[in-house]
Amino acid sequence: METQALYTEHLTKYYGKARGIRDLNLAVAPGEFFGFIGPNGAGKSTTIRTLLGLITPSSGSARVLGLDILGKNRKEILRRTGYLPSDTALYAGLTVKDMLKLSAGLRGKDCAAQASELCERLQLETGKKVEDLSFGNRKKAGIVCALQHRPELLILDEPTGGLDPLMQHEFFTILQERNREGTTVFLSSHVLSEVQRYCTRAAVIREGSIIACDSVETLSRTSAKRVTLRGKVTREDLPDAREWTELGGTVSFLYSGDMNGLIRKLAKENIDDLTISEPDLEEIFLHFYGKGGGEA
Repeated sequence: METQALYTEHLTKYYGKARGIRDLNLAVAPGEFFGFIGPNGAGKSTTIRTLLGLITPSSGSARVLGLDILGKNRKEILRRTGYLPSDTALYAGLTVKDMLKLSAGLRGKDCAAQASELCERLQLETGKKVEDLSFGNRKKAGIVCALQHRPELLILDEPTGGLDPLMQHEFFTILQERNREGTTVFLSSHVLSEVQRYCTRAAVIREGSIIACDSVETLSRTSAKRVTLRGKVTREDLPDAREWTELGGTVSFLYSGDMNGLIRKLAKENIDDLTISEPDLEEIFLHFYGKGGGEA
């Protein structure tokens, strides 16, 4: 059996009586670009910190790159992994260049050439003190720290917060290049469009439990669309609509039926403006997976 890049079996973490994650069973193959999606507070960060040995599980087991997360393997796991936390913390008083050198030294590698290339592509100035960086530039520094040693596995927790659209595009271009070279990418996000665009498989976590795990194509087929319009339309005109709201002449609803049929219906009405977009993940969970994930 091929060694999985990430493997969990009944992995559980409680903070006292408070739920962290419950009974997680997950397998990510080497070389996958895998999405881990859920709203804030669903358990994404707890899962990642447990996998990296930063917190101890309450029960269950997990392996990262074939190594048990418990025992003496933590340093080896961290050496072979690139981790970007959702909140990037850097050492005050250091320049970006010094911070990158320190990060490389912790893994026993000279990463100067890789760091220079990544900083150029992400437009990150290396002479500034880290405390003087904007939120977006701190995130860029964290990205370079995670990628510069060319790890076998990248674990990225909400990585695009603070990046402008151009930098987001460049960041994912870099990830795609690394993935084609064989790097496993584990992308934790609450931005559904990121997962749909770049990942091949994904798991959905809600309230500490995985409620769906499949190809992104299959998961996307379960997604409704958020329709927002201005015009003379009543709920009776669209009986398949869900979460119908009206405010100031604007109607908004979730629609999971045939989109072509919806457009034909709306074409017969007096519509002044129309927007069709992805709903947020919480809406998808509530209306298509149910509170307990029974439809997943």
